[in-house]
Formats: sequence, C-alpha cells, structure tokens
Amino acid sequence: MNIRRILSFGLGLLALVAAAPARDVTFIATSDTHYRQPDHRLGHHNDLNRATVDEINRMSDAEWPAAPGGGPVGRIRGVVVPGDLIDDGDMAGPGGRVIAREQFELFVADFGLDGADGRIRLPVFEGWGNHDGPPEGREKHGFSLQGELKKRNRIRLQRGLIDSVSSNGLHYAWTWDDVRFVMLNLYPADRQREGLRYSPVWHDPQGSLSFLKSDLAAKVGSSGRPVVLLSHCGFDTDWWTKDDWRDLYEAMRPYRIALFLYGHSGTGVLSWAPEGEPARWDCINDGQTEKGFFLIRITDDRLRAVMRVKKGVTATKLPDGSFRKEWSGEWEWKWPVDRPLRTLAAPESRP
Repeated sequence: MNIRRILSFGLGLLALVAAAPARDVTFIATSDTHYRQPDHRLGHHNDLNRATVDEINRMSDAEWPAAPGGGPVGRIRGVVVPGDLIDDGDMAGPGGRVIAREQFELFVADFGLDGADGRIRLPVFEGWGNHDGPPEGREKHGFSLQGELKKRNRIRLQRGLIDSVSSNGLHYAWTWDDVRFVMLNLYPADRQREGLRYSPVWHDPQGSLSFLKSDLAAKVGSSGRPVVLLSHCGFDTDWWTKDDWRDLYEAMRPYRIALFLYGHSGTGVLSWAPEGEPARWDCINDGQTEKGFFLIRITDDRLRAVMRVKKGVTATKLPDGSFRKEWSGEWEWKWPVDRPLRTLAAPESRP
C-alpha cells in the first residue's frame, strides 16, 4: 500500500511538472528614438524610425536567422525602449511652440502604449534618458516627458501590463512567464554621486536602485527566476561611476541576472562584471531605433538574440548644416547571440 502511495505521489509530481508552462519569452528591444520636429535645424530621422516600427510589426511572421537557432519567431510579448525618446526634452520655440511636446507626440504616434493606439502593434515599455528632460516640476517650458511617463505607467498598471511602480511613478516592473523585467530609466542608482560635472537635475536617477532592490525582494526573492534589467545608460557612461556599478552588482548578487539592456552609447553585445569578479552579466546595447532593433528570446535554458539592422544607410551634410539620411530599403541580421542562460551567480564559460 505504501509503495502504491509513493508511486501515485511520484506520478502526480511528474504530471505537475509536465503541465507547468515552459519559459519562452520573445520580445523586441530598441532605444534612442530621438524624435525631432520636422523643421528641426539639423533634420530628423523620423522616417527611419517608422521603417523600424514597420519591420517590428512584421517580426511575428518572420523566421529567426540560422545563427541564433533558426525557426519561426512566433509570439512577441512587447517592445522595450530604454530612453532618449525625444531629442530636446525641455525646449521651446518661437511663438510659444513647445518643441518637447511636439517631439513626444511623434513618439506616441509611432509607438503608442498598448499595441492598439499607435503605429506599432505590440505593447510598449519605455523609460526616460538624458535627452528627455528634467524631473517633473523642474521643466521650464510647460511640458514634462517624465510627467507623461507617470501617466502612462498608471495606465499600464490599470490594464495589467505591469504590476509594480515606484512611489515616484517613474520606475516599474512586470513579469512575462517567470522572467522579471525592471525598467530603471536613466541608470540604476538612487542619486548622482557628489563631485561629478554633469547636471544633478537632468542626471538624477531618482531612486531607481532602491526600487529595484525592493521589487526583486518582493517578486523574485530566492526563487532563482531570471531577471532582465533595463536602463538608458550602461557600464560605459562616466556620470554613472564604477562605484555605482559595484553597488548595483553587489545588490544583485542574490539574483539571476539573465540580461542587462541599455542604450545611449551605440549598439553592440558584450558581457560585464566589476574587476576581479568572475560571474559576468550578458549585456546588449540596443541604441538607435533609426538603425534597427534587437529580437531577443529567453527560454528555459538559453538566451538568444540578434539585431535586425538597416543596410546601406547614408548621411549627407547639407549647406545649412542639416543632414539628409537615405536608405536602400534593405535589412540584414547582425550580432547573433546563442548561449546557455546564466545560472544564479556562478561563473560560466561560453560554449
């Protein structure tokens, strides 16, 4: 009888394991959209951004290239956009024009919020960067992008797109399958360190590290679930210092950092750890929406990613100092990633 019970219990556990949903999260990452009003003195790349949005819309029916595994792309959960949504975050023009508002309206028209209210057909999760203006209440020209982000976060929370928002309304988090995503905006720290030469108003991270620590303690704990961090700046920006980087790394030791996504300084794929630390993080710098976007997939045991990038873009400087950008209309794949998903805190060698 005892043997029968044991067998029955074991079969029940196997059934539960078999019924548990597999981790399979595919999403898009791009940043630094830098929308400009059409008559910007240096020209604009809004049309290139829109071409990127249109290509994102085609991805659900596309195929992965062979390098990161091939096969159908399938369901895409959403698009993350960590910062520099607009080019001039607190600027006015002649006749009472509020340039920052005009630029943000261009972003919203293309990216929307929930996949049904903009050109893009996927939910969008954006943050703010150094071009997007000062904290709400510190703006000079009647428009605050950070104020708009707070409104959008309230809508996301009401619609169940996210489940956690910081007390200041800026930083937020959500879960796809069992993967925790945390949007940390400018960079993951609580305040700018003393002695830096950059504006302490525009470059104030506004408590993002404290939000990150409290959110993961509440939502991830000791589960070992993968975590994806998103911020505008990465480990190559000198107003976010090596001491800040070390503070973040130490705070994240209990957690399984599957990926750190950021923009600001270009585009590329790398791994990072503070000097002397063997456990490295996988990082993707997803900058410049005018160039393209990253397609990323996290499964039970692997991280796969590749950039979809425009081919043959040229920029011509005109006599008035503005730029005209032209594109051949072709796309290509670049920077494929296909590696085992990193474990909790153990150093790993690449396959």
